[in-house]
Amino acid sequence: MKGTLQAISETRKLLGDKEVALIGFSGAPWTLMSYMIEGGGSRTLSKAKSWLYRFPEESIDFLKGLTEVVINYLVEQIVQGAQMLQVFESHAEHLSPNLFMKYCLPNLELIARKVRSTVLELGYEPVPMIIFAKGGHFALQQLVGIGYDVIGIDWTIDPQVARKIVGENIVLQGNLDPCALYAPQETLKSLVSEMVERFGQDKYICNLGHGIYPDAPIAAVEWLIAEVHKHKI
Repeated sequence: MKGTLQAISETRKLLGDKEVALIGFSGAPWTLMSYMIEGGGSRTLSKAKSWLYRFPEESIDFLKGLTEVVINYLVEQIVQGAQMLQVFESHAEHLSPNLFMKYCLPNLELIARKVRSTVLELGYEPVPMIIFAKGGHFALQQLVGIGYDVIGIDWTIDPQVARKIVGENIVLQGNLDPCALYAPQETLKSLVSEMVERFGQDKYICNLGHGIYPDAPIAAVEWLIAEVHKHKI
């Protein structure tokens, strides 16, 4: 964590007064817990999910401890110069709605609330916060009311469907399939234009529907950015 925080501080200094937002982030508690139990990536997260069924109270305590770590980590990122924060619940898709509401939602809400209150106590201004629950379409309506300014969505949900669920007052972010970056230039440009059209120009942040892959062509990223800048968002 120390290295990341130092990198945020140094990057903020390098950016100076440029109109470029520096975004900090953290994995969310359930995602962190699942990686810790699984020891890495997993198609099923069966080991981690089994904890939720076999040790429900211990799982709640485990997640509470991780929640405090995430809160402190995000607060320190603001102190070091982050101007926006994103919380990644990348493994939401592995949970049923009931499990998500029990083990994820309360902690995600606490993160949003405590980060804001803590930075105020420290004399800093709160920053906008994004929640991204990959595959958590079933929880979009609930995510609206837990204190985040932006909800990220992945490429498996139609932006217009997501907008109907969350309403007109929340900002949506997403949702290009990261694999679209491997497409030919003209195909990629068409996909980007279609995506922006389906989201609309209001309360929208253009982004991928999850993380960029290590071997994604840099030229494709440049095409994506150039195409987005043609639209008034």
